[in-house]
Amino acid sequence: MTAVVFVHGTGVREPGFSKLAGRVAAGLTALRPGLRVVPYYWGAPHGAALAGGGLSLPPEGGAVRGLGEGVSADGPEADAADWAALYADPYAELALAAALAGPPGERPPGSVPPEQPLQARLGALAARGDEPAAALGPGLADAAADLTAHPLLGPAAEALGPDDLAELAARSLTARVVAALLAADDPLVPAGDARDTVVQQLAEALGGAPRGSERGLRTVLLRAAGSAATSAVVRRRRALTEAAHPAAGDILRYLARGAAVREELRTLVAGLAAPVTLVCHSLGGIIALDTLIGAPLPQVRLLVTAGSQGPFLYESGSLPSLEHPAPLPPHVPDWLNLYDRRDLLSYLGGPLFPGRVTDIAVDSRQPFPAAHSAYWTNPEVYRHIVDRLP
Repeated sequence: MTAVVFVHGTGVREPGFSKLAGRVAAGLTALRPGLRVVPYYWGAPHGAALAGGGLSLPPEGGAVRGLGEGVSADGPEADAADWAALYADPYAELALAAALAGPPGERPPGSVPPEQPLQARLGALAARGDEPAAALGPGLADAAADLTAHPLLGPAAEALGPDDLAELAARSLTARVVAALLAADDPLVPAGDARDTVVQQLAEALGGAPRGSERGLRTVLLRAAGSAATSAVVRRRRALTEAAHPAAGDILRYLARGAAVREELRTLVAGLAAPVTLVCHSLGGIIALDTLIGAPLPQVRLLVTAGSQGPFLYESGSLPSLEHPAPLPPHVPDWLNLYDRRDLLSYLGGPLFPGRVTDIAVDSRQPFPAAHSAYWTNPEVYRHIVDRLP
């Protein structure tokens, strides 16, 4: 029986690890029944912790002028930039649409405010709970209830037609659900296809016309939002640092004191029957690579890394086990390296180790940093892995 050892990446702790490992096991065994998936949880015993309770973190500062650069082109990059702005502020489009409305005028007696039909549908959507967005995560019901009472909904309804207003609302609700996952450092961020499917379903539930294969509201609304989104991130520096410190600390701690985690992985693998595949994310790929370089593990027939910085550390002279330009030792097995070009923490191994690494691009259609956590909700990732399992 083929065994797959899953090695997680930076910042992952319980209960997130069990959720992540379960998703990986389900994704692999759905395509290859009978696999034995063995999770390796190194986060608690070997990961970083702020021993002083965060005394090294700076206090929050005041407002900072945004430094973002706008994205004007259509296509995947513009789509990712739009979503990055919405994750920072789920009401960004709503505010910009409201700004397009003209000055308020008098309504004829008995006329229905243009936002009222959408408010009724939002109320009905909130009554259904979180189920319509269950593919993404929790929080839809609260988001729908809040949007119903948002003061900018009326001006936005004056500026947009019913279909665009429904889609704008659907994007706002979806962005709020995904933003909550990012704020919670959830290890399973949905890929762009799953996100856009929910947007379409919510838009139709809110009265919008079906849009077929079109992806999102293609307007200029968010082209001006980049600076505001960046400014919001900078103002939240302390909160972001507090959320991110396990990830950054894990890398630094591993580079300084990684022998114990490598030895534990070696012991785990040595107790398994061949063939064994190591499937690794982020820092997990560095741990596995260093372990395999250090001494032969003949049971391991395949190394799979996703979103890994191993090649970068090697090229920059920071990989503990191998210094550039030394080649990979012959005993290192076949290496499949999956990367997403919008994941700024993923790197190529093939150009550094010709003939030893197969680099394959995958596309979650998420902006960074969401792209770094979206590998394990992307069906394409599992197909590539299972196609190469021994």
